[in-house]
Amino acid sequence: MKSTYKKLEQVIGYRFKKKALLELALTHPSFRYEDKEASDDNQRLEYLGDAVLSLISAEHLYHNKPDAREGDMSKLRSRLTQDRKLAQIGAHIGISEFLRLGVGERKNGGAERASNLADAVEAILGAAWLDGGARAANKIFKKIFLPELGVLKTTEIKSNPKGDLQEYAQSHGHDIPEYETIETAGPEHDRVFTVEVKACGKTWQAKAGSKREAERLSALKAIEELKSEE
Repeated sequence: MKSTYKKLEQVIGYRFKKKALLELALTHPSFRYEDKEASDDNQRLEYLGDAVLSLISAEHLYHNKPDAREGDMSKLRSRLTQDRKLAQIGAHIGISEFLRLGVGERKNGGAERASNLADAVEAILGAAWLDGGARAANKIFKKIFLPELGVLKTTEIKSNPKGDLQEYAQSHGHDIPEYETIETAGPEHDRVFTVEVKACGKTWQAKAGSKREAERLSALKAIEELKSEE
């Protein structure tokens, strides 16, 4: 296993002491279901990596963009941590070559699936945090995330749908929007989430491969309709 991930470690800028953590970060749930020797997959590491990325990017923005307001920093962080951007980063570093997938998932294009790439990128960051703490995670952040952050200009950022919806609701005398996952469908390794948002006395729904994206899409539907009615 030591030499298997050498190329990937060079690309991400960090060499793992515990290679098993990196291998776990690349293990899709479909692989665990089909391989009796695999006892876990990368979903827990993806959860940790999501939190780590949010923290590191927030700290970087705080120290390196002293003139940016809170809203601007939130939008920059949101752009950097959204699933689409994570998938782009995963594709750029060639992570699909190293993903451990079940036979069916691989045949169905799982190696190039955006949600799989995004999950693996976050899982790697979570694995690095466990392997070498904040220093290790920051090395990866600087190597593969910072170049992306550098091209994001505050003036080019589109509105954050969830933030925009909350601001709209409160400015019009309504409560903060409420999000609820009303349906989860599909096999565990390829879930589809249906999220409903309640705001301004109305409801909207959206489906996506992650709760976070489904929430974003439902908020986007809501804010677009509300503003069009004006």
